[in-house]
Amino acid sequence: MFDIMVGNLLSPVVLFFLLGMISAIFKSDLKFPDGLSEALSIYLLVAIGLKGGIELSHYSINEAFQPILGTLFLGLAIPVITLFAMRLMGIDFKNSVGLAATYGSVSIVTYGAAISFLDEQAISYEGLMNAMVVLLESPAILFSLLIYNILSKNGDQLTHSHSLGIMPSSISMIDKEVLRESILGKSIVLLVGSLLIGLIAGEQSLPTVEPLFLDLYDSILILFLLNMGLIAGSRLPEIRSHGLKLVLFSIIMPIIGGTLGVLTGYFVGLSVGGSALMGVLAGSASYIAAPAALRTSVPEANPSIYLGLSLGVTFPFNLTIGIPLYFQLAQFIH
Repeated sequence: MFDIMVGNLLSPVVLFFLLGMISAIFKSDLKFPDGLSEALSIYLLVAIGLKGGIELSHYSINEAFQPILGTLFLGLAIPVITLFAMRLMGIDFKNSVGLAATYGSVSIVTYGAAISFLDEQAISYEGLMNAMVVLLESPAILFSLLIYNILSKNGDQLTHSHSLGIMPSSISMIDKEVLRESILGKSIVLLVGSLLIGLIAGEQSLPTVEPLFLDLYDSILILFLLNMGLIAGSRLPEIRSHGLKLVLFSIIMPIIGGTLGVLTGYFVGLSVGGSALMGVLAGSASYIAAPAALRTSVPEANPSIYLGLSLGVTFPFNLTIGIPLYFQLAQFIH
């Protein structure tokens, strides 16, 4: 497990993110053109959606139905828990939405490390879980952006609410314009639309999409995280105003989400390995799809908070403690 941790932390993806942060901290003149930053976000959303759709096309409805329901449940429950926690901690509305989308989504690298862990333990798991990785990206992002649009349209009343902090009673929930902006926002259109295209086109689409959206994915991801490192590093001082409480959240929330994920996996009929992977999905935090969506849809959210916590704290925590913890919990429950 230590080798997995070191290998991932020293991967080009993480190191280029750190390079961007260091460059910003020391005030380098390195910067990305706005158009390129937008293009990288679009590319990643399309690539993630296509990969998940193609993977889903390998399974029948009967095989996928219950795991999909469980995944959709997690994609809604975790953002709600996160928003509730953020309001109790007094975090502003836009950063609360950013963290809800980030922690409701998943880390593909953490999932890959979990696969390696299960392989080392000779534990089998359902191949369907590879599709759930991508499927869980969309609900949390869609739900978080829907809440963002609802509350922004009604004067951002959430900021001053001392109740649950999600849906004050004075806010009208049924608003066609809000729904349209949320569902048809470019981040959701690209992510969900690409997933559906991959599902419909299936394996036969690989010769067309593989050269650009699969083969070059890791290389484009490096550029994206270099840019996100620059953004996060330039705004890093802002995280100090929230201090230790956010760091504690980024450790406690994976445990809560991971436990909920393992329980969900058990109730939808997954094996020990499948339940452990569902726990990993629910306990991880996105530093790819969610930041790409937030970068375009909620630019006011501070990347040094949602990206710094997900990649700087939650990611190494899951690699070292979280993955074995979720596996042990899955074994205990089964």
